[in-house]
Amino acid sequence: MANRVYCTYFDHNYLSRGLALHHSLQQHAPGSRLWVLCLSEPCYRTLVALDLPNLIPRRLADFEAADPEVAATRPHRSTIEYYFTCSPAWKLFVLNNEPHAEWVTYLDSDLFFFAPPDPIYSEMKDAAFGIIPHRFTDRLCNMRRFGIYNVGWVSVRRCEEGIAALRWWRERCIEWCFDRVEGDRFADQRYLDRLPELFPNIRVIEHLGANLAPWNIGNYSVEWRGGSVMIDGLYPLLFFHFHGVKRAGRHYFNSHRVFHAPFTGLVRERIYLPYVAVLAEAERVVRTHLKEMQIKTIRKLAVAARLDPALNLLRKAKAVAIRSLDIITGRTIVAPDNPVR
Repeated sequence: MANRVYCTYFDHNYLSRGLALHHSLQQHAPGSRLWVLCLSEPCYRTLVALDLPNLIPRRLADFEAADPEVAATRPHRSTIEYYFTCSPAWKLFVLNNEPHAEWVTYLDSDLFFFAPPDPIYSEMKDAAFGIIPHRFTDRLCNMRRFGIYNVGWVSVRRCEEGIAALRWWRERCIEWCFDRVEGDRFADQRYLDRLPELFPNIRVIEHLGANLAPWNIGNYSVEWRGGSVMIDGLYPLLFFHFHGVKRAGRHYFNSHRVFHAPFTGLVRERIYLPYVAVLAEAERVVRTHLKEMQIKTIRKLAVAARLDPALNLLRKAKAVAIRSLDIITGRTIVAPDNPVR
């Protein structure tokens, strides 16, 4: 797997999700290297202390020093907007530092693999760039304003066409990357809609088991067959996007009701519970290390920005207004406060 490298980013509040992602990647793609852009110092120090195989942590400050054009946008954007701005530049950073990698793939930290990703690479065998659709259900057609494609998985090949597309994406995010829909733009995500029109060899991934998520699971039949979760009877589940999973006390909660998505016993037992088991162990490990550093995991982002207080108030108001969630185990909790990306 030396020619396939992965990258992601998160702070210490999302460390457990990142560790769960790393665990699943090593289980189903052994030896795959995962680069982590650490968005807080406690995150970096914890990953260094854990010294996990095939995980390469990097400080945000080191990345910013290598890409001052991205760093210059930070005072003018909210925390989450700045993180989004980093997405393509972080991929380019990893590509530049992995000279033997054929593919570099960005993964959202809340993904979890259930099978090897080989079918995706088979689809991309002649491609320079790989993107994956949201596949929103008809009931969620209003969410298409956030983009046709989801940033959860984005692959670039080390070739002229792939690097050109990645550089174009990076430049657009430096110009404009805000947490709102404005014309044909939304954060780092809607720029992906334009890639197939502007660049050759952009592959839209068709495998329905890639990026199964609360916003698209309602499109398909899901069954357990031959030891695998099967989508529409043809596609094994490769990875699930656990957007909106929350914990309160001893209980975890999902976002299926927010997306009008089914939450069957099979989905609970075969998809969510395996993830929660790994996530709970990762949280135990994280708590131990952060306690030693006298750092608490709190629901706020680690890099402060001037726009954050007002935006956080708006998000809290929205969250309070939506209080019904399907439960993995336990009672209800407020809905996720960020749009899908």
